[in-house]
Amino acid sequence: MRYDVVIVGAGFNGLYQLKRLREEGWSVRLVEAGSGLGGVWHHNRYPGARVDCHIPNYEYSMREIWEDWNWKERFPGREELVAYFDHVDAVWDLSPDIDLETRITTAHFDDDNHEWHLTSDDGRRYDCRWLIMCTGFGSAPYVPDLPGLDAFEGECHHTARWPLEGLDLDGKRVGIVGTGASGVQVAQEAAGIASHLTIFQRTPNMALPMEQRQLTPEQQADDKRSYEEVFRVRNAPPGSFHDMIRDNRSALDVSDEERLAVYEDRWAKGGFHFWVGGFKDTLADETANRLAYDFWRDKTRARIADESLHESLAPTEPPYPFGTKRPSLEQNFYDIFGRDDVSLIDLKRDPLVTITPTGIQTEAGHVELDVLVLATGFDANTGGFTRMDFRGTGGLWIGDAWADGVDTHIGMAAPGFPNMIMLYGPQSAASFCNGPVCAEIQGEWTVDLLEHVRANGLTRFDTQHAAAEQWSEVLANWAEMTLFGKADSWYMGANIPGKRRQLLNLPSSDAYRAALADCAEAGYSGFVFA
Repeated sequence: MRYDVVIVGAGFNGLYQLKRLREEGWSVRLVEAGSGLGGVWHHNRYPGARVDCHIPNYEYSMREIWEDWNWKERFPGREELVAYFDHVDAVWDLSPDIDLETRITTAHFDDDNHEWHLTSDDGRRYDCRWLIMCTGFGSAPYVPDLPGLDAFEGECHHTARWPLEGLDLDGKRVGIVGTGASGVQVAQEAAGIASHLTIFQRTPNMALPMEQRQLTPEQQADDKRSYEEVFRVRNAPPGSFHDMIRDNRSALDVSDEERLAVYEDRWAKGGFHFWVGGFKDTLADETANRLAYDFWRDKTRARIADESLHESLAPTEPPYPFGTKRPSLEQNFYDIFGRDDVSLIDLKRDPLVTITPTGIQTEAGHVELDVLVLATGFDANTGGFTRMDFRGTGGLWIGDAWADGVDTHIGMAAPGFPNMIMLYGPQSAASFCNGPVCAEIQGEWTVDLLEHVRANGLTRFDTQHAAAEQWSEVLANWAEMTLFGKADSWYMGANIPGKRRQLLNLPSSDAYRAALADCAEAGYSGFVFA
């Protein structure tokens, strides 16, 4: 099957790109490995899966989508998000141009004909001039090399590969390895259902209160009167939220009373307000960051009934600068440790020795388990590419091209991989820019680029190595002038053994918007056309 454009991935980016390119008259096909739409929201079906960005920030800005859609919660859960994507499909009539259950296993660039040849796991072939990769930053689950893992005889699942039919935790002895977002969410659901829940913590999560609430159709009808202005603000600088405005003062230039008032205000609003809407130097100055951490620590300790857990869950000294690992949002995570049927094992103090057929052996003893949950995250940003047979000019595999680190041009294109655009991928603002916001910003930029090549009769573009190296230097400077470089996070690729430690997402959606605009206005500087 031959198309002008093939899109891989049916999340926010892929669906928006399909809609826009069809409108511009391109022959386009979208292929998706899952059996439904929504990307991570289709695949992540573990108990408690929920978005960490509140409505209406986390939705498309087009009137035809939101005018007849009402959310039930401020932070929608997975089932509601899947229903939302079905609604998007119904409004935009996308399904006729989508192949579901089609996992692309090979993508090879044909140097002679300037086109991509893709094959799926069921043997189908797709040929296209332009390839748009929308695999996102969280499509490749990571399971660390845990000794004895294969020996475990109970149910064992990574949160991103949860059984389609679900998994009954009622009355089971459940263990969760990892306390990132999925670990926190599963723990909140399992506590009180499992006969006993044991959480194996590798690094404390500086989770923030979600402040969840129900939404009514009447309330949303009232809110929608201002939605056009809401989305105008959301999609323009500063930031990618319509209601999270950063305090542009230094935390060090205000009185203790003023600082505390700002902290309390942001904390009470819940969600990412305390992270995104704090003082301008929270993520750039260690002293300012420590003030925010101490506030978080004291607020959190007040929630933990068992004081013996304070140093594990909310240590006196920060294990990493506050906010340099993505904070999870919690509803009752710190409260569950007051239950007799919930235990915490701090693996820094009591290391994991091996997984046994019936549980986990630590240095202090053995924990019997019926269910083992691996909340161990993703090979973020790059894993969606390197787990494929993805080859550019001269047959170069992308894993080899990125073996010593990732170099891209403004997070959109990679040298040696012509006619390929990446959306919400490595070295973009992904993870610091809402998915639907980035889908619209990057999506419009991509449409303009393809209109440029079509208008000028071009059949090939690539990006210059020098331009990609320069962009990597831009991100390295951001890591240096902020505190992000001081944390061993997935932002830095530090969770994957052997992966080069480098900042893989630009922590400023405003700076990213500006870089995209500058590139386009300069005639797509850094690109080479033929």
